[in-house]
Amino acid sequence: MQAPSNKNFTHMANVANTKTWLFVPATRIDRVSKAFGSGADAVIVDLEDAVAQEDKAQARKALQGYYDSADYQPVWVRINQAGSTDFAEDIKACEKMPNLAGVILPKAEQATDIEYIHHLTGLSIIALIENAIGLHQVDAMAKASGLIAFSYGFLDLCNDLGVQVGTPAADIIANQIRYQLILTSKINQLLPPIDTVYPDFNDTEGLSARVQLWSQMGMSGMLCIHPKQVAIVQNALQPTDVEIEFARRVVEEYEHSGQAVFKVDGEMVDAPVIQRCVQLLAK
Repeated sequence: MQAPSNKNFTHMANVANTKTWLFVPATRIDRVSKAFGSGADAVIVDLEDAVAQEDKAQARKALQGYYDSADYQPVWVRINQAGSTDFAEDIKACEKMPNLAGVILPKAEQATDIEYIHHLTGLSIIALIENAIGLHQVDAMAKASGLIAFSYGFLDLCNDLGVQVGTPAADIIANQIRYQLILTSKINQLLPPIDTVYPDFNDTEGLSARVQLWSQMGMSGMLCIHPKQVAIVQNALQPTDVEIEFARRVVEEYEHSGQAVFKVDGEMVDAPVIQRCVQLLAK
């Protein structure tokens, strides 16, 4: 495995606390400022699925125009997949914008594609796993220079794998994907993976439950498709008053007694629990 460069480590540290990643179509570049105004930690300008084929060239021009404007804030760019007719043009466009936040590679399948993008642009890459080949190749891609994290497109994966969306079987497959990406990311010193989109942006309760699931599994954030999802995700990630109070009591007891093992509210506390409480309070 190639060791990450100092620049890559720095960028990973900068995005480690990025929880909400909000998509904006490049054809509606005027929405970028509104996306940042929603409180999103990161904004992704989409040149791929949200842009019709006949609008791709104009979408790149719109991105460049925003980049050159006085209102520019660093955005991530989802380019078109490797091997597509627009892939090379997207890379050329990114080469002209060295202060982009980074590149999202959709339908990622090969480490060489990630390294090619990174070599030409110098930008950090997030690889989207959206088919069986990509899922099979995550271990190899995890070693690519320039890669900082994985995410995945669950609907595309379901279509490729023949999984029926919205069923208990789909939930099993989704958690298997999450587990595989979490484990691979940890072993290869990447950021924890980013969870896929939640399609129904009017389902507040369902989205909150999804956030609880991936955050408890140790994932780092979530792709969002609507500004209203940002606040829901952020609120769902907030610890409860009970959790905060328990963590405070654990840390206070540890600092007071110096004991490695003790009880708080009848619960046995040892080193892993203390560490978790310290991390919770640090956030």
